[in-house]
Amino acid sequence: MLVQKFGGSSVADAERMRNVADYVARVQRRGDQPVVVVSAMGHETDDLMEIAGKVSRTRPGREMDMLITAGERKAMSLLCMALHDLGVAADSFTGSQAGVVTNGEHTKAKILDVRPDRIRAALDAGRVPVVGGAQGVSVEREVTFLGRGGSDTTAVALAKALGADACELYTDVPGVFSADPRVVPSAHRLSKVSYEEMLEMNAAGCPKPTMRSVEFARAHGVRLHVRSSFTWEPGTWIEKEGSAMEQAIVSAVVADQSEAKVTVAGVIDRPGIAAKLFRALADKLINVDMIEQNVSLHGTTDISFTVPHEDLELAKQIASDLQNEVGATGIYADPDIATVSIIGAGMRTHPGVSATMFEVLATEGINIEMISTSAIRLTCVVRAGEADRAVAALHKAFGLDREGGY
Repeated sequence: MLVQKFGGSSVADAERMRNVADYVARVQRRGDQPVVVVSAMGHETDDLMEIAGKVSRTRPGREMDMLITAGERKAMSLLCMALHDLGVAADSFTGSQAGVVTNGEHTKAKILDVRPDRIRAALDAGRVPVVGGAQGVSVEREVTFLGRGGSDTTAVALAKALGADACELYTDVPGVFSADPRVVPSAHRLSKVSYEEMLEMNAAGCPKPTMRSVEFARAHGVRLHVRSSFTWEPGTWIEKEGSAMEQAIVSAVVADQSEAKVTVAGVIDRPGIAAKLFRALADKLINVDMIEQNVSLHGTTDISFTVPHEDLELAKQIASDLQNEVGATGIYADPDIATVSIIGAGMRTHPGVSATMFEVLATEGINIEMISTSAIRLTCVVRAGEADRAVAALHKAFGLDREGGY
């Protein structure tokens, strides 16, 4: 049994829809049991949100969920029609019909349970279930939307509930790469990545597959296969970490230009100051990534942290409101930064990786502004305009131009 999720680019128009139907039909005819999850076609979700913004200032969450999930319902119905034309019996199911039960948080609901009785019945009858992704039904019986990238989560949750052999995530790229091929033409597709490595790559800026789906897959032991619906070639497997002999020290280099930096300068160095600042940010749902506090000099210190670009002005305002209370001498916002990260499961057992990274950046004349580490990730904040050059230099230095890595 294979749960196969097709993203918006995979079903963007009638021709793409027919291509997907032909592929699903061939999968069934070779003896496998496909369960299909589809996203809305192309940019339809964006279009629906744009229309909502033109007709409503308030955009109530319940009605937004009803509107946005219509995109997936449209795609699932069309794909079933294409399958029927190929002689494949198929049934479409909304998230609620598929048994996806969520909490009641509109526009970003979380899955509580999956009760796929109707999906199993369809499979037992030899039919192909086609499920609308990113949607479910709340315990209050309201239609809910799982948020951006929610179709990946739907697919992984169904794979777990059905005991599928794997969950295949089809997109417009043939897998996960050692770096962004648009930045590093010599980047290669990774044949296997551990859940932990993929989560660190997500945290460092890699957008596909979504972090939420990888977290769910790791928690429930669902094997993921990221593949291209344009070439159908084998892609990247994301699964439990293998033996140490199989682990590359560094598997990938990832850059992220979606964050900005805020510095609160001259803060009084006493217990509770940082707690007050970051509690105020948390209460406004601002996700803080990296935090750095300098050594205290003469009873004061500087605190720097990074936030998403869209939260920069609010974060700066919150820090400014607390400026007198924390005794800060100034609040500084810097939108012109990027993070550059190296990730690899073998980093935890091999010394010298950080030294190599710092040496490479120094040779390139790239200054490091902040540093963050985990067991298998090392991240540096640099100027935004230097990120691509840093990625290319690190990719070459760690031997990632050749498959197998450093």
